Order: sequence, then structure tokens, then C-alpha cells
Amino acid sequence: MALMDLEGKKVLVVGLARTGVALCRFLAGKGARVTVTDAAPAADLEEARREIADLEVAEELGVLEPRWPGFDLIVLSPGVPPELPWLEEAGKAGIPVVGELEVAAPFIRRRLIAVSGTNGKTTTVTLLGELLAAGGLNPAVGGNIGTPVLELLARQEKADVLVLEVSSFQLDTAPSFHPQAAALLNITPDHLDRYPDFSGYAASKAGLFRRQGAADLRVLNADDAAVAALGQGAPGRVYYFSASRPLPQGAWLENGAVRIRLAPGVEENFPLKDILLQGRHNLENVMAALLLALDAGADPEACRRVLASFQGLPHRLELVAEIDGVQFYDDSKGTNVGAVACSLACFDRPVILIAGGRDKDSDFTLLSEAIRERVKALVLLGETRELLARVWEGLAPVRLAADMADAVLTAWELARPGDVVLLSPACASFDMFQDYAHRGRVYQKAVKELQDAE
Repeated sequence: MALMDLEGKKVLVVGLARTGVALCRFLAGKGARVTVTDAAPAADLEEARREIADLEVAEELGVLEPRWPGFDLIVLSPGVPPELPWLEEAGKAGIPVVGELEVAAPFIRRRLIAVSGTNGKTTTVTLLGELLAAGGLNPAVGGNIGTPVLELLARQEKADVLVLEVSSFQLDTAPSFHPQAAALLNITPDHLDRYPDFSGYAASKAGLFRRQGAADLRVLNADDAAVAALGQGAPGRVYYFSASRPLPQGAWLENGAVRIRLAPGVEENFPLKDILLQGRHNLENVMAALLLALDAGADPEACRRVLASFQGLPHRLELVAEIDGVQFYDDSKGTNVGAVACSLACFDRPVILIAGGRDKDSDFTLLSEAIRERVKALVLLGETRELLARVWEGLAPVRLAADMADAVLTAWELARPGDVVLLSPACASFDMFQDYAHRGRVYQKAVKELQDAE
């Protein structure tokens, strides 16, 4: 069916979190006959149900397999895997199964910039939004970063450009999604509980560019082989960025500065001493954001002012406190091995690493070298604590913790002045917490209580 024509169509929305609410409001506003389903019982969804109470939306809640026959369209929230057996049956029966991005795609009327990657995409999108705004443009920023795409559509008439963070899950269900400019920051093993292998996950990320043509731009990490390969034979323009070597065009680090060259003779320098974000991974994010912003017409001097004040985002290598010479960092967003490796590389002091949570079929051995070189002790908690203790046996002393408060206290007992205590779990948070932000808040609370007690 043509997604522009929703009037009178029977649509099943799967998932009633924030995106599900936005879907219900949008689809009902287009005249669709909407039913929403969620495996959670109605009592757990009261807030979301209040937000759609003014709509004529039927509810089928607390069921694992809803009654799908008879619908014209099924729309998934980002966290719902399309591989569920009942969804596969619906697809075989000829019912389109799509995601929010696919629903939004026909209604986007502004230039679209999208950012994806295993790590760094929220920081990059947030920074990009600030660079564009300071540079004289009016961006509407959202997507996987928190504001559903469908909510942004109501603001697009006043916007010059839409800036979206997109996940692999969203790309999997959006075959028509077409950003005119897109950046892929990196691809490291993640979500292997959802994909058959790393190549399947990488192919999902590559879907960011599937609709691009000769007039479009892709921004790629030259230091990531899987990402860099996506520039070969690209139909449009390609800018690379590199933290390791100069490039003929794009962005790179050289002589204490980020250098940007978009065309021969057109070059800008951004001294590192004037950039608040530091660390290789953050400078990669900075380079990608600058390439996208300058290509869109942002003013370079305004970009310099933003870079001098942009502090990054909560729970991403955030300094929480220093207690008697021991620094405590919150990197709760480090939910995969690639993110943890980047965070550990930022420190030249001994690290007591707090890790563990819910496994996503990750290969934790990929962190072995970094742990051997940089970690003084491991404090492990959550569902994976015993697994991690086995995988990392002999690399550093191991202590098991019952909960986050116990982990912080144990790390403090192991630490000495000059050490770093780093929460960077390499795992999802859902075994013990609502999400990574909740985990980070609990960690910060435990650190503050420790600081008050000293």
C-alpha cells in the first residue's frame, strides 16, 4: 500500500512507548483506523494510554501475539524485532511490516541529515544541531535521540533541515528512508543477539545509504575498514574523516588541529586546544559533525564558538566526582565492547572498571588487550558478572558486586590516589535498571553518597 494514502486503512501499531504514542497520533490524524498492541499489561502503560485517550485508538494490551489478520499495515516501534514469528507470518500474508521512519519518509519536506554508528551518534547529532543553529540555520533534531521523527514533522515548516539519529533497528524497517546527507561513524560488534553475525549487523548499518543518489553526501570513518568500504563506488559525494592520517579531502587531525577540506583551496582549521571535547572517539564525532554542518552551509566561526563550549552528554565518560585523588567517571552509555575500548583508551592512569549487565551476545574477549594494559581491577555486577569473570580471568583482579552501591564501594576500596573508577558496562542495562540513563543515575547517586561520607 502507498503510505501517503492512510485514510480508512486498518493499521496495527506494535509498542506503546514514546514512538508508539507518536505513531498513534500521526496515523489517526491521517484518517487511519488504528489499533495499538503491547506485550505489557494495561496497568503498566497508564501514562502512554493517557496520551492517546483523546484518539479513537483500539487497544490490545498484555498479549504476546496480537490478532494481526485483517490489517492493511503493521508499524513497529524501534525496539520490536521484525523477526518475531507472528510478524513474519503477517509479512508472508502480504501485510507490509514497517517502522516509524518508513511511515514518515513520504511526508518529509526538508533536507534530511542522518547519523548512525555503533557509538557516538547521539553526541554527534546533538553537536551537529548546535553547529547548524549557531551557523545561521534552523534545525529540527530528533529520531533515536529521543524525539520521534513523526513529532518533528509538525515542526518542519519552520525548519531549514531535519537532523536525525537513526539506529540499525530503525533502518531495518525503512526501505524508503532517504537522507540527502548521512554519516556512519563506526561499526563495532553490537546487538548480536538480534543479528545472525557481525556482517549482518554491518549490512543493517549500510542501509543508511541504500536510497542515496548522485546528488547526495555520505560521511565515512576512514579508520574503520567496514565503514570506509562503503565509499567505494558510491553514487554521490563522499567525505572521509580520520584521526590517524591526513586526507586529500574531508577531515583529519594534524598539527594540533582538526583540518577540514571540502574542496581544493577551501580549508578550515579548528585548533584542538579550543575544542572542549577530547579523546579520539570524541574528535571523530567532532569531525563528522563539522563535515555535515559546513557542507550544509554553517558558518565556520560560529562552529568554533560551539566547539569551545560543548561539553558532551550525560553518562558518556562524564566526570562525576574526585574523592581523595580518585576520579569517578560515568560511562553508562558504554553498552558494547567498542564503546568500552574507546573509553579505556582515554586514560593513562590505572583504571578500576565496573562492568556487567545483560549480554547482547557480545565477544568480550575483544576487550582483553585493553584490560590487560589499562585496568588495575575489575568490579563485575549483573547477569554477566560470572561470565565476564571467566572470560577476563587472569587479566586483572576480579571482585563480584551484588548491586551498584556495592560496586562503587568495592571500587573505592581498591582505588588509590591517581586512579580512575570507570563505570563502562559493555552490556545492556535491562537486567537491573530501566535503561542506561537509570543505571548512570544510580551510579552517580552511589558516588555522591560515598563523597558525602568521606
